[in-house]
Amino acid sequence: MPENYVPRPARALLALLLMGSFASTLVAQSTEQKSAATAGAPTRYHPSVPKRATQYYSMVWGVDSLDVKWTESGEVIRFSYRVLDPVKAAILNDKANEPSLIDPEAGVSLVIPSLEKVGKLRQSSTPEAGKSYWMAFSNKGRIVKKGHRVDVVIGNFRAQGLVVN
Repeated sequence: MPENYVPRPARALLALLLMGSFASTLVAQSTEQKSAATAGAPTRYHPSVPKRATQYYSMVWGVDSLDVKWTESGEVIRFSYRVLDPVKAAILNDKANEPSLIDPEAGVSLVIPSLEKVGKLRQSSTPEAGKSYWMAFSNKGRIVKKGHRVDVVIGNFRAQGLVVN
């Protein structure tokens, strides 16, 4: 027998021990990398309008795809929606109804600004099925932040708990 001979069962045991040690090191490293990568990293999860709320808005108000976005470096909050039923959605485009965006967390109610040469920053044409419409609320001072839950009120229409993206 050679001087460095190790019996087969012992070699197998040694191989298993080394592989186990190597595997646990890899697992520990990947866990550390994951936690380092996710700490403070932005998430791709975007809360959306719950399915029941989407059904409600489409059946009662004739709209869907409600979205609130933080734009122009936070100076403007844009609310958009898609019209399914123009008759039901007419209240959203009615010039007589003054829209407001309410942020309970910040304790503010934003309005649509009126510019001299442009007028109100909203679409008020007769709604058409399948088209998307928008309105822009002034967020001077950037009081409303990304992630806040807001309500949009236009006449009797009220969309609650929309998340600012």
